Amino acid sequence: MQTEKQDGIRMPPRVSILAHAVRLAAGGLSVSAALGMLGSGALAQEQGPDGGAAPSKLQRVEITGSAIKRLESETALPVQIITRADIEKAGVTTAAELMARVSANVGGLTDGASINVGGDQRGFNSANLRGVGTSSTLVLLNGRRMANFASPGDDAGVDLNNIPAAALQRVEVLLDGASALYGTDAIGGVINFITRKDYQGVELNAYGSGTQEGGAGKRTASITAGTGDLAADGYNIFAVVDLQKTDRLTSSQRKFIPNLQVPERLGHLLSGYTSPANIILSDEQFDVLKGFPLNGRPISKGTINTGAPGCNPPANLHLPNGTGGIDACTYDYMGDTELYPKSDKQNFLTRGVLKLNSDHQLYAEVALSRSRTYYVGSSARVKAYIDASRIPQLAGSGLFTAIDEDGKPIDTELELRIRLNEGGMRTSELTSESQRIVVGATGTAAGWDYDIGINHSVNTVRDRDTHGYLLYKELKKGIADGLINPFGPSGVEGKALIDSLQVNDEVRHARGTMDALDFKVSRALIALGGGDMALAVGGEVRRERTNFRPSELLMSDNINNDDAPEGGKPTSDSRNVQAIYSELLLPFTRQWQAQLSGRYDHYQQVGGALSPKIGLTYMPSKQVLLRASAGKGFRAPSMSELHRPTVYSSTATLPDPVYCASIDYDYTRCAQNWDTRRYSNDKLKPERSRQFTAGVVLEPSQHWTFSADYWNIKRTDLISEIGDDIILGNLTKYGDLVHRNDDNEIDYIELRKENRGAQKASGIDITADLHGVKTAWGRFGGHLSGTYVLDSKIQTSPGDTFVSNLNKFVTDGVVQRWRHTITLDWDDGPYSASLSNTYSSGYDDQNSAINTDDGSVVKPNRVKAYTLWDMSGAYAVSKQFKLRAGIQNLFNTSPPYSNQAFFFLSGYDPTYTDPRGRRFYASASYTFR
Repeated sequence: MQTEKQDGIRMPPRVSILAHAVRLAAGGLSVSAALGMLGSGALAQEQGPDGGAAPSKLQRVEITGSAIKRLESETALPVQIITRADIEKAGVTTAAELMARVSANVGGLTDGASINVGGDQRGFNSANLRGVGTSSTLVLLNGRRMANFASPGDDAGVDLNNIPAAALQRVEVLLDGASALYGTDAIGGVINFITRKDYQGVELNAYGSGTQEGGAGKRTASITAGTGDLAADGYNIFAVVDLQKTDRLTSSQRKFIPNLQVPERLGHLLSGYTSPANIILSDEQFDVLKGFPLNGRPISKGTINTGAPGCNPPANLHLPNGTGGIDACTYDYMGDTELYPKSDKQNFLTRGVLKLNSDHQLYAEVALSRSRTYYVGSSARVKAYIDASRIPQLAGSGLFTAIDEDGKPIDTELELRIRLNEGGMRTSELTSESQRIVVGATGTAAGWDYDIGINHSVNTVRDRDTHGYLLYKELKKGIADGLINPFGPSGVEGKALIDSLQVNDEVRHARGTMDALDFKVSRALIALGGGDMALAVGGEVRRERTNFRPSELLMSDNINNDDAPEGGKPTSDSRNVQAIYSELLLPFTRQWQAQLSGRYDHYQQVGGALSPKIGLTYMPSKQVLLRASAGKGFRAPSMSELHRPTVYSSTATLPDPVYCASIDYDYTRCAQNWDTRRYSNDKLKPERSRQFTAGVVLEPSQHWTFSADYWNIKRTDLISEIGDDIILGNLTKYGDLVHRNDDNEIDYIELRKENRGAQKASGIDITADLHGVKTAWGRFGGHLSGTYVLDSKIQTSPGDTFVSNLNKFVTDGVVQRWRHTITLDWDDGPYSASLSNTYSSGYDDQNSAINTDDGSVVKPNRVKAYTLWDMSGAYAVSKQFKLRAGIQNLFNTSPPYSNQAFFFLSGYDPTYTDPRGRRFYASASYTFR
């Protein structure tokens, strides 16, 4: 028989839920135990008179564990609960898609935003509560940690691809800094993914979706099987297998891409690597060739192309205001680039519980996952050199007889910027694998409830160049020797050479391991006016290890478009972490209760700190609950921030004030994409934080629940790099970070992790629930979850002014003023339907990109609000068989136009928008009794 139990807990009558939940908390529950034990196994059960499970004395899980959404608003800490039914109605199949619907999640990493050739931490999907950073959002699976995404980079966090979405029973989002309970990386909040427990039966699920314009189709299938009734049989074991495939989506498949008018609006963000190749003239060469007629036009700029103005469309365009300028060509990579990668995901989770007796249980959990993402970029960009004598169009130009001011012949070697279409599209394969094994025991001993567990978790990332990446030295020689034609089709010998230079190599291999032992115990102490005072104590020891191994080929720095890190070499780092925490709950009266907690964490090399917290609740009536909390925290630097290999990158198009001042601020000559080198820092100190919340929960009737919670976070000793735009804008203070060559030109800009400045963020979370409204036309319900941000700003360094990214794109992203998700539900017998809306407010764009051809700054833009509507309907054919169909992005809304120049994709912001357009999906589930 298929059943899904709620851990043997009897639900209280509806009319007194709010009061009852608070009394339960006051009667013995600490928040640390309530939240920390959610996924750690079944609670200790006493045997009832009928031999079945009787309710435990401390019904902890009721505070946040119930499927009734109202319960998350009844603790001192604001918690949002997403149920399995919510996930099914939304038609999402991955944890990343689910988190995109959480209004407090701002700027998390996504597949769309990671589209880039050689991009950092590609394939990493993450959450970012409050917009304070992926590294400050703690993701748990069944109440325990997972190994972070292993690939070194700016962000440390769990890859959401490793969450077995088909196994989820609910997701609890703790919207409060919880360093005092969970550890240093919970400043922004905690997301606890909770899987099914005590499952019996077999369930088959199939899902398929397709887009109206093609591309990005998805197929999923899962099977869930479980046997054994924990109460009756003394054991339960279940397993879930989830398989998913997603097709790639290219810009040529979407009508909204040409409607963005990127070549006309943002031509300066497109590429100067073209086919036929652009020629970059030195200053001396330009002085000689200026005015020389090329294809009937006098040369007027330092970049020329023998194919201009024809330029081999449609990919290569003649854009006078584009990167190539009036005498050359510009490559429109947005005409046929990838918007959404192809991916394959496999997840397996199994969990078993063995009841030793009425007081003790053993449990074990194994989770295995593999996510493979295939990135396809434009064809190779090649910088090469040939002698001018190989270009017949320059014959008679005087270049070959010209001399410089010292009487020496002008160098006739020309720099080429080539788009090597014959090399094929640059293709990479990114594989993220995770293994997690947890074994433990839970129960009651000597009046104490206990839970102890061992957690072994591994994440492995393999990054492979599979096609379109070529051996650079041999490629450059083939161009110089004339075998490979940079201006047109190559001959048979040249094409054979290109084929022989293709790279198929696992260029980066990263592995992260976490081994942990944790425990927690709790019990009621003395009776107070509102119930029993309760105490919980817990601790954890864990060892974190990371290994990064670049391939020998990568380190030879001979892969075109995949540079070797400076001083790169295999790295292996590890550290030990110890923590102990305690929670004391004080129910002074039936109206007042206090929760005091504190946690001490110690990180090897970094040091330790105490994170205290206090929470208060006051319930003047059954319809009103007031709550508040305040605490401190700290975030230890990640091992990537401490030991990451140097990364080569480049800035957006920015002016060099020194050079600009010498040429009367002619941006056509003194603004460009400057090279950067990004360094880790093994001397980093922890970030410090303080946060507080204050809110109210109202239950004016049995059908309505409303909550509003103010939150405020401040971080100091912020671990960050100074933005390259800020460095160049304040050379008096940061000039030592700009490294120049002998000609006083910028060689590279140093971006180094430091403890700098501070960050402030505050806002209001609002939720509203309408539930159980019965009418002659069926039962209706609705839910609103929204976040109104009051403040979001960063201080780069002590003494600097705070720079706000609230409703304004700054450096690398924006925090919108208002985001919400609204869902309206209806059901009547076997039929049900759902309509939902997600919304992000408009904001001021990144209006700073410079057109180096004419020296202008991009036309200011305000990004429009973004709103999507989804609709689904379901029919229960029988108790065993259920069908659902839906439409996502009902009105086929396209991402709004954006000037942003931070991400590889141009014309829109890929961090929060969805380029897939209108999608149709259907799913079926069948349960065997």
